[in-house]
Amino acid sequence: MTTYAETLTVEDLESDPYPVYARLRAEEPAAWVPAVGLWMVTRAEDVELVTTKPDLFTAEVDGSPLDRSFGGPTILTVDGERHLDLRRSLDAKYRPRVVASYIDELVTPIAQRFLDALLAREDRGAELVSQYFEPISVLSLGAVLGLGHLDEATLQEWFHGLAMGAINFEGDPDKQRINDETAALIDAELRPLMTRLQTEPDGSTIASMLTSGCPVGQHRSIEQVMPSLKVIILGGMQEPGHGAASCLAGLLADPEQLAWVREDADRWDDAVHEGLRWVAPIGTQTRQAVRDVEVGGTVIPAGAMVAGVVASACRDERVFDDPDRFDVRRPRVPNAAFGYGPHFCAGHAFARGQERIALQLLVEAMPDLRLDPRHDVVFRGWEFRAPTALHVRW
Repeated sequence: MTTYAETLTVEDLESDPYPVYARLRAEEPAAWVPAVGLWMVTRAEDVELVTTKPDLFTAEVDGSPLDRSFGGPTILTVDGERHLDLRRSLDAKYRPRVVASYIDELVTPIAQRFLDALLAREDRGAELVSQYFEPISVLSLGAVLGLGHLDEATLQEWFHGLAMGAINFEGDPDKQRINDETAALIDAELRPLMTRLQTEPDGSTIASMLTSGCPVGQHRSIEQVMPSLKVIILGGMQEPGHGAASCLAGLLADPEQLAWVREDADRWDDAVHEGLRWVAPIGTQTRQAVRDVEVGGTVIPAGAMVAGVVASACRDERVFDDPDRFDVRRPRVPNAAFGYGPHFCAGHAFARGQERIALQLLVEAMPDLRLDPRHDVVFRGWEFRAPTALHVRW
């Protein structure tokens, strides 16, 4: 007998995975989905189990799309000491207290430049994903990485190209070609820079990844660092920009909630938190079963590739009341948008801060900001989800 999960297509997930996840949580909380070659685990409790127990589910996944696309093991696809070493190399820039010391000074002038360009438009309308949120996201991360010499168009192209490989669980050759071409461009651009930073480190994230924690005169190889750097370029450029766009879409769809946030600047943190829960920009954490493991009443076999669906965990009705509703007044409890456990997103504080600044500047500068009624807001994606566009007027 064919199960519901076995009938799913990639398009079902791309168009709107949330009804799919709700049915899976109710009927098949651990389900084999042939369309993407994954066991999907969808209840929050089970997602946390899958992503925090490396003795049961390892991050070192055979045939990982990330490893295949980015040129080797990444910070997301290793466990234990190798993971800790890469993770520690990011601490100098991404610990929450460190981020708090520089995030406003770094992001505000970048956001203000794009906001000024919007305010200068005579038509008093714009598409905010490509013209505001994505450029702020890629340039802010580029600056902290040490890529301030690159323009937003180049960085946006890198993000979109790498995304094709990262989500290519189904082995689509067209997606893989786009990724591989992009990865080659990144390698050509960054290898000379990384070679210099190995011996002449500056204060950038890339320099820290190459040298932090190494004995004097020693450094990590470019081959050790490059795959994880591509992960950071992808996730760090995607999560804040697309998370902010999703959050604003929720606010503009309910002017009463937007008015409530406007009343107190401290409420922007709550809005960002709820936006990330409502539409998690990154949908899954992928693992491989070390042995046969029972999850949700089903035995996942040893060697199986498993997706801990953090986007589903963020809407689990066992944790959140009326989970499909965007509600900035919702009692604030932890959600899974940045993952769980040792692989909890290292850049979470940077992403939250960047979202807050971009959203607050925009909304405060445009008291009558509203959705453009000529355009519907359409979300796409299951591994990476956001509005395809966000047309507004003011």
